[in-house]
Amino acid sequence: MEYKLTAPCTAADLAPLRAGDTVLLSGVVYTARDQAHKRMMEALDRGEALPFPLEGSAIYYVGPTPERPGQVIGSAGPTTSGRMDSMSPRLLDLGNKIMIGKGKRDAAVKAAVRRNGAVYLAALGGAGALMARSVRSLEVIAWPDLGCEAVRRLEVTDMPLTVILDSAGGDLYESGPAAYLASRQGPGPAL
Repeated sequence: MEYKLTAPCTAADLAPLRAGDTVLLSGVVYTARDQAHKRMMEALDRGEALPFPLEGSAIYYVGPTPERPGQVIGSAGPTTSGRMDSMSPRLLDLGNKIMIGKGKRDAAVKAAVRRNGAVYLAALGGAGALMARSVRSLEVIAWPDLGCEAVRRLEVTDMPLTVILDSAGGDLYESGPAAYLASRQGPGPAL
């Protein structure tokens, strides 16, 4: 199935999604990679507010390249999500609803996705220029000293994504290969 979503989202917005579905995401997406996540954890530990509201938020694990003249953003391909695994459950428990990246997630992240009615979406790795075409505006909102890893507020339109983890416990990295192998088996022998 294909769904159109506008971030921020609620658990009810995300409930129909299943692993393997296509999502065209519009609205506000925040960028945050490893170093930004570490700073967010430190801020939470000190009882400080984060640079953006977590409730219903979409976080894209990306460190975009500098934009060329006339562009809003440079190449904006996803980074490996596993580097955020130790920090993601806390953010999900505080209201984050959509994570965007590439690669498998650990058991704690999967449990937090189910517990919070969230999703993990994959952006097409190696296609940073395609992902950048969805970005309509960009504003650095926190930690500019981190360079490409600074937190940015993006306005996006129809960003093409694939559901990897859904709120019902589906995992495309498990169901996809199993479905492929089953399709290759063919019908059993005739009796």
